[in-house]
Amino acid sequence: MSERYTRSQELFAAAQQVIPGGVNSPVRAFRGVGGTPIFFASGSGPWLTDVDGNRYLDYVLSWGPLLLGHAHPVVVKAIAMQAAHGTSFGAPTKQETELAEEVIKLMPGIEQIRFVNSGTEATMSALRLARAYTGREKILKFTGCYHGHADMLLVQAGSGVVTLGLPDSPGVTAGAAANTLTAEYNDLEAATAIFREQGNEIAAIIVEPIAANMGFVLPEPGYLEGLIELAHSYGALLILDEVMTGFRVAPGGAQGLWGLKPDLTCLGKVIGGGLPVGAYAGRREIMQHVAPAGPMYQAGTLSGNPLAMAAGLATLQTAFGTHGDAQASPFAQAEARARALAEGMRKIGEELDVPLQVGQVGTMFGFYFLKESGLHVRSYAEAKQMVDPSRYASFFWAMCERGVYLAPSQFEAGFISAAHTDKDVARTLDAAREVLKG
Repeated sequence: MSERYTRSQELFAAAQQVIPGGVNSPVRAFRGVGGTPIFFASGSGPWLTDVDGNRYLDYVLSWGPLLLGHAHPVVVKAIAMQAAHGTSFGAPTKQETELAEEVIKLMPGIEQIRFVNSGTEATMSALRLARAYTGREKILKFTGCYHGHADMLLVQAGSGVVTLGLPDSPGVTAGAAANTLTAEYNDLEAATAIFREQGNEIAAIIVEPIAANMGFVLPEPGYLEGLIELAHSYGALLILDEVMTGFRVAPGGAQGLWGLKPDLTCLGKVIGGGLPVGAYAGRREIMQHVAPAGPMYQAGTLSGNPLAMAAGLATLQTAFGTHGDAQASPFAQAEARARALAEGMRKIGEELDVPLQVGQVGTMFGFYFLKESGLHVRSYAEAKQMVDPSRYASFFWAMCERGVYLAPSQFEAGFISAAHTDKDVARTLDAAREVLKG
C-alpha cells in the first residue's frame, strides 16, 4: 500500500493488539482484496473521509443501512432529539409502535413485528419460531446464502466465509448443524428432492430473495414462488431474509416488488437508519406464538432501543415520501441512479471487452469479474468456478486511488444512496473506464 494510507496502517497495527484480527467483523479485514483495511473518520452524504484525509464516493454505505447517505440531517436530528430524552429505558416506548406501524404499512404482508438488535438475532429467532409453530426441527437453507452467525446457520454460509476461504466454522457442533439441510440457490429441483425425502420433518425454508452474500445473484423466474409453494405443500413455513433487500429493492422489499407471500420476514439495516437493529415479522397467527403472547421465548434488553427506532422511522418516512410524492421520493431518485450506474458498468464491460456480470434491483447492485465471456453465475457453486476475485482486488484498489469506495470483497453487493447525484455516478463510471482500460 502507498503512503496514502499511512495512518490506517498505524491504526490497524494497534487494533490487532487488542481486537482479534484487528476488526470486529471479518469482512472489514480486507482479506478479499489484500492490503491494510482503510480506517474511516467521517461521512457526509455520499462521501466518506478516511483517517489520512482521503475522500471517497461510498457504495458500501455501512453495508446497506444508509439509504439517505451519511449523517442525513433529518436522521441526525431524530437521534439527537431522542438522545436528549434518554438513550435506553429497557421498557416500552411509543417509537417502537410507530416504527412497527410504518414497516407494516410499507410491507402489507406483515401483520406483527418483533424488534431485535441484529440480523443474526432476527434469523435465529424466526427459525426458532418456525420450529415452535410447526413442531418440527429441520430447516432448509441454500449454499452461499448468509443469514447471520448463529450456529445452525453457519453451514455453507455466504460472503464472510467465502472471502476468508473457510469451511463451516470451528466451534459449531455437529448437533447444532445436524438439522440444517442445504441445496444450491436457484435449484428448485434439488429443494424438491430434499422435501420428498424429509419434507414432513422440515419446519422452514429460509432464503435471501436476492443472493447478495455470494455477490449479486438474482432468482431465476418462478424460483421463489416455487419455494413458497413447496414449503406450504408440506406444511412448512417460508422465511424470506430481507435483512439486506428490505426497503432497498422497493418500498415493500422484494416481497412487495415480486408479489411474494412469505410466512415470516427477517429485516434489519435500513429499519435502523444506521443504528444496530433487526426484526422478524409475519402473519399474526404465527407471531402470536412469541412470548409473552405465546410460549416461544425470545428477549433482548436493548431490543426496540429508542435511538434506533427514531433513526429508522426518520429514514423510512423520508426515503419513501410518506409525507409527499412517492414518485419523486429520495428512494425513487436513488433507484434511478443505481440503474444508471449498473447500465454504465455493463456498457463499459462490453466496450472494453471485459467479461462482467452486472445486476441491479432498486438501490442495490453488484458485478462479477468473470473468468471468460459467456459465463453467467446463478449459484454459489458457479460463483466459485466462474469468478476472478484477483481481478476484483486490483480493481478495488485502483478505484480507491480515484476516490471511489466499493465493497472490499468480490462476493458482496453494492448500494447507492439518495445523496448520490448524477454527477457522482458519472464520476464513478469515468474512474471505472479508466481503470479497466489499463
